[in-house]
Amino acid sequence: MATEFEDGFPAEKLFNQGYSYTYDDVIFLPHYIDFPTDAVNLSTKLSRNVPLSIPWVSSPMDTVTEAYMASAMAALGGIGIIHSNVTASEQADMIRSVKSRRVPILSSPIFKAPDSRITDEFDSHDVPFVLVTQSGTQKTKLLGYVAKSDWLGLKDKEIKLGEVMRTDANVCVPWDYDLRQIDEKLKEEGRDFVVVEKEGREVVDAVTKEEVDRVKGYPKLGKGTVGSDGRWMVGAAIGTRDSDKERLEQLVKAGVDVIVLDSSQGNSVYQVEMIKYVKQTYPELDVIGGNVVTMSQAQNLIKAGVDGLRVGMGSGSICTTQEVCAVGRGQVKDFEVVVMEVFFIWKFIKIKIFYF
Repeated sequence: MATEFEDGFPAEKLFNQGYSYTYDDVIFLPHYIDFPTDAVNLSTKLSRNVPLSIPWVSSPMDTVTEAYMASAMAALGGIGIIHSNVTASEQADMIRSVKSRRVPILSSPIFKAPDSRITDEFDSHDVPFVLVTQSGTQKTKLLGYVAKSDWLGLKDKEIKLGEVMRTDANVCVPWDYDLRQIDEKLKEEGRDFVVVEKEGREVVDAVTKEEVDRVKGYPKLGKGTVGSDGRWMVGAAIGTRDSDKERLEQLVKAGVDVIVLDSSQGNSVYQVEMIKYVKQTYPELDVIGGNVVTMSQAQNLIKAGVDGLRVGMGSGSICTTQEVCAVGRGQVKDFEVVVMEVFFIWKFIKIKIFYF
C-alpha cells in the first residue's frame, strides 16, 4: 500500500521555528496542475474599498510613480501611488492628470506656443506632430498643430508656428472617450491621430492610430482599475505633519482614491493621530498605514482605523535600514507575522496587507 510522503515544510511548521526568513531563504515547491491559465484569477483589493484586477502597486518614490506611471498601472488593472516629494498643488495636478485619462495609451506630445519656432524638433525627435497651445504647455487650450509632413515641406524653417499650424477642430475628442470611440473617430475622419481635450481648456493627451491598433492587439486587456465614476483610480502618499492635512485636502479635491502614509516606521503616535484625522475628516477615503513588521505595530494601526497595511522594513533594493541600523525583519516573516495578527486578533475587520 502506497504511503503519502511529505516534501519540504508546510507553512505552519516553517514559520513556527522562531526564525525570520528572507525571500532568498525559501522557495515554493511545484504542485499538480488541473486548470488552464485562463482560469487563474489575480483580482484582489488594495485596501478595504479599492479593488484591483492584478496585485500590482507602484511605489510612492519620485523616481517611480508620477502621473504617467499611475495612469499605466491603472490601465493594466493595478494602481500607482503618487509620491509627495513635490508641492501639494503639483501632487494634486498629477492626480487630476490620471483622473482625466480613459484609454490605456500614454504618449508624450511636444507642446509649443504660437510664437515659437520648432527649429530641430522634427529632426532630433521621432515625432509625427507638434501641438500648439496658448502657453506652449499642456495646461492651456489647443490652438492647432503642425504635422511633420507639413514641416518638411516648408522652405522657411524659422517661421512662427502660429502662421503655419492647422486649426482643425475635428482633430479633438472629449477626455471621456474610450478606446472604441477614439478608434471610430480615427476611421471616420481618416486621421492618423486625435487630440484628447478636457472641457476645451486643456490637452490631456494625443492618441495615434498606430497606438490604438497596437492596444487592440491585446484582446484580454480589461477596462483597468476604475472607480464608480468610470475614471482611473489613483493613490497618493502623504506624511504625518500638520502641513500634510492641507496637502490631503488638495488631494481629496483632485479626486484621490486612497491615501498611503509614507513612513518607514508606522507605529508612531504621529501616524496614529493622522489615521484618526483622515478617517474622521474623510470617512469615505481609504487610508493605508505602515510600514509595519510586528504584530504590535499592526495592532496599533488597525485600532486607529486603517483600511490597509504596508508591510516590510529595510528590504527594498536601495534601502539599507536592515544592514546599517539592524532594524526590520526578514520579508517572508513580515508577512506571516502580520497575517497571524490580523487573522487571530482582528478577524472581524477586513483589511488588506501588501508590500512595496
